[in-house]
Amino acid sequence: MAAGTAAERGLRVVLCEPNQRLGRKLRITGKGRCNVTNQCTSQEFMENIPTNSKFLYSSITAFPPAAVMEFFESLGVPLKTERGRRVFPQSDKADDIADRLADWTKRKGVTWLHTRAEEILTDETGVTGVSTPESEISCGAAILCTGGLSYPGTGSTGAGHRLAAAMGHTIVPPRASLVPLESPAPFCRELSGLSLRNVGLTALEDGRAVYHEQGEMLFAHFGITGPLVLSASAHMRKWGEREYRLSIDLKPALDEEKLDDRILRDFEKYRNRDFANALDDLAPRTLIPVLVELSGIPGETKVHSVTREQRRELVRRFKALEIPISGPRPVAEAIVTAGGVSVREINPRTMASKLVPGLYFAGELLDVDGYTGGYNLQIAWATGRCAGRAVTITR
Repeated sequence: MAAGTAAERGLRVVLCEPNQRLGRKLRITGKGRCNVTNQCTSQEFMENIPTNSKFLYSSITAFPPAAVMEFFESLGVPLKTERGRRVFPQSDKADDIADRLADWTKRKGVTWLHTRAEEILTDETGVTGVSTPESEISCGAAILCTGGLSYPGTGSTGAGHRLAAAMGHTIVPPRASLVPLESPAPFCRELSGLSLRNVGLTALEDGRAVYHEQGEMLFAHFGITGPLVLSASAHMRKWGEREYRLSIDLKPALDEEKLDDRILRDFEKYRNRDFANALDDLAPRTLIPVLVELSGIPGETKVHSVTREQRRELVRRFKALEIPISGPRPVAEAIVTAGGVSVREINPRTMASKLVPGLYFAGELLDVDGYTGGYNLQIAWATGRCAGRAVTITR
């Protein structure tokens, strides 16, 4: 986006990309579908940016979600809006977004060099060039858009942080956001591979709810993952300072009274069974032993002998299956990197460095991040567009 926008202005632009294809990371976003943006207003967008949202005000106002949608449709990519106002290509193919962007930059005259930047060269006037393994490229400005640390196999290896730090920029320690979570609960490993759909998930910070949503999640050998968990993780930011746990409502469509009535009907249906064998209609088979153990009701108890108080405890477990959280998975497994180049050292109207003339930044490299739902790609488009429009040759 930055390269094509700068080239539209008539500037000579060289895009250094070491991957075999342009937009390799973009091609795997949204499970290969690419959640292009979120069809919301600029103000609603800001409400979904937990870190340094004010810094993004100018770039988002200049290139809001509606403009992003218009841009991609002008490139020949029809879009559609799904639940949560998430915007995808109608084809459900991230490749369509990446390919059209690549074609657009070529039409605008951008030169792609299959190489990587090793150093930004400067003198007292500012940026003078870029050093690659093969040569030095003379230039009067450079835009860093290297991404963060998530999915390092796509090229996000932290090189941008090193380049920025070498020129005096402060790097806010990178950390994982939108990431699977680890749990010490033994039953997570036992349930590994079990997917739960249409459940309610609440994230608790020192006992206070900081997130709640309904959707899908998945147990894993290390803890839990899936769309709900990734979203919840973005609200869990004070690791080591706060205690976190998740509470799963297995039956969000039923309040406790209605759920108790449902359990009574099942108990009547299976009145001669042991308790451990009477929950088949209420929970996945692999989850039943966990619920039985947590309820405190001996599995061999005949259902007609289960007391009202025992039944209430079972209802509580269905409505609030609690999972202690020990921390996030490594940043390499995260969808998004939080942290990065300090925005205090960048002009929000131009994405220009306040320290080095001719140096600009865009995208995940910056210390900004959003919740799941297309907000992070919107940050990329808006900051890339902003840098491309503002980049000025220093010599």
